[in-house]
Amino acid sequence: MTHYQMKRLKFIKIAAFSLILFISAPALNAQEMVRNLSLTDALAVGLDNNYQIRISDESVRIAENNNSWGAAGIFPSISLGAFQYNRYDDGDSRTVPGDRDTYYTNFIAPYVNLNWSLFKGFAVHITKDKLAALQEYSEGYATIVVENTIQGIVLAYYNALLQEELLQVTVEVKALSRDRYNYMTFKKDIGGAVTYDVLQAKNAYLDDSTTNLLQQLNVKNAYLNLSLLLGEEEDIQYKLTDEFQVQMINFTIDTLLQQMLSSNTSIRNQYINQVILKKDVNLAKSNMYPVLSLNSGFDHYNNRTKYIDSDPHYTNSLDYYANFTLSFNLFNGGNVRRGIRNARISERIGELEIEEMEISLSNLIKTDFELYSIRQELYMVSMANLESATLNMEISTEKFRSGAINSFNFRDVQVIYLRAAAAKYQAIFNLIDIQTELLRLSGGIISEF
Repeated sequence: MTHYQMKRLKFIKIAAFSLILFISAPALNAQEMVRNLSLTDALAVGLDNNYQIRISDESVRIAENNNSWGAAGIFPSISLGAFQYNRYDDGDSRTVPGDRDTYYTNFIAPYVNLNWSLFKGFAVHITKDKLAALQEYSEGYATIVVENTIQGIVLAYYNALLQEELLQVTVEVKALSRDRYNYMTFKKDIGGAVTYDVLQAKNAYLDDSTTNLLQQLNVKNAYLNLSLLLGEEEDIQYKLTDEFQVQMINFTIDTLLQQMLSSNTSIRNQYINQVILKKDVNLAKSNMYPVLSLNSGFDHYNNRTKYIDSDPHYTNSLDYYANFTLSFNLFNGGNVRRGIRNARISERIGELEIEEMEISLSNLIKTDFELYSIRQELYMVSMANLESATLNMEISTEKFRSGAINSFNFRDVQVIYLRAAAAKYQAIFNLIDIQTELLRLSGGIISEF
């Protein structure tokens, strides 16, 4: 054995031992619950626990509370109160020198007042429509959060299944390498193989063992990521019950583009935002109209006056009033017209943003549709490739045992099988990934899952 081979073998042994300790330690120290988990259950748990969804739901509640005629200003404001003061006067008399007027005054006046803007240039109804649009916009944002969460959970779920499948492939290859190593050791014992052949088989077995341990780590990380998305606080070991397979969806580019324009949540929210901008223009215009207000109520005045050495004197009165005010803004430095111009500019910016989003999403859907078509073909090729590699592995195993091929050729066949299996499972995941993205872009991911 060369010096390089000895160092490589030593490194593989150390790495394998370290990975075994790293992966098995948590299992020894933690008692985890085991729960069967389907994709439907995962989505239900994840959507219920997701903090961003809960935050967006609270934002929707705020928008619902604001969407009222009271917030728009259609109702009057009524106030109830009382005014009270106490006064002491001590002054010289102008008519009789030396005589002083000293008296106490106590005054209280309870009142009820009503202020009502009867007309503000149609601003009340415009504001109410804007509040309704703001609520719809908030609901659209919450829908976007739900869509992104669904996509994340679906991909995390299938990624865990992908890593499980890849783990099984490494287990199979490791078992074949172990059989090959045992077989070469047996042949060496009976004189049919040399030490070099045994070391080659041993190195291959240790390589496959390391790959298997690394894949166990990938599986563990995939489940940790899934658990994080589900928002579970307890240590739970999941057993995924759905099969790792893909259901082909017959997408057409024309249908996808039509669904995107009508159902994509981001575009729909942008349309709603455009409605809000139009309302801002109308609100700015409403400042050019006169304002008619009503101020009414009643006051009850109670006064007590007491001079020194005399009985107190009481007076009271009850007043009702109803006053109308009509005001018209003739000039305020051009602020009204400037506000209208700025609102119109914002509206135009919104139109440009809609055009940009439509073009951007259309190009993205076209690109993803082409990618979907390519990944379908890659999936079919990977299926055929794995079928061929599996058959080649079976034949090569028999040939290796019969001595028809050497260990190097057999190792090449193992590597081809490993890559073919990994390519097939990766092709399945890639198809699920692009399908989910197309569903999200076309606005159908919630109805699909």
